[in-house]
Amino acid sequence: MNIAIYGAGGFGKEVACLIRRINAAGGDWHLIGFCDDTKPAGTQVSSYGTVLGGMELLTKASEPLAVAIAINENRAVRRIRESISNPLITFPNLIDPSLFWVDRDTVKMGEGNIIQNHCMISCDVTIGSFNLINDHVVVGHDNTIGDFNGLMPGAHLSGGITIGNNNLLGAACVVLQGMTIGDGVTLGANSVLMTTPRNNSTYLGVPARKFDF
Repeated sequence: MNIAIYGAGGFGKEVACLIRRINAAGGDWHLIGFCDDTKPAGTQVSSYGTVLGGMELLTKASEPLAVAIAINENRAVRRIRESISNPLITFPNLIDPSLFWVDRDTVKMGEGNIIQNHCMISCDVTIGSFNLINDHVVVGHDNTIGDFNGLMPGAHLSGGITIGNNNLLGAACVVLQGMTIGDGVTLGANSVLMTTPRNNSTYLGVPARKFDF
């Protein structure tokens, strides 16, 4: 099936590489190019393709097209998704072949998720839609993850964790077992979350504490 990547920056290039790995493992995606509202049509994106247009391209699409939203900012991903109403546009889950499933049959997942290389997802896990799970992330047993979250490289989630929407968990952070994270929380790189955070707040350190800019 034809697929386009929304976002022609560095993350877009990484998603192009992900699609190549999926195809090498037996997938059948045909990457037609990139969509981007900040770069003119025809812009070359390294060796991976060119910018075809912006939002208007998806609005006017007359044939089925899969789209991967490769924007590393959860609020922007939400805005883009909410702007796309064309019923011919679908949002597949792009999952690196290196993902280790502890028990794939017990994992539920929505749409539009991007899971990069060498992650692990345990058993009885529920993942919503449009989450970025970057490389070497560990998602423990009985976790529930909402929508539009970003889990940066090396993040480790212990078991029994509930995560809402629009959160950003920084590189190499740790969330201890049984924690609940609501909405709009940013957890800094290398931080260890041991207490329930407030919504729309930033937490840093070991143990992680609320940080006011």
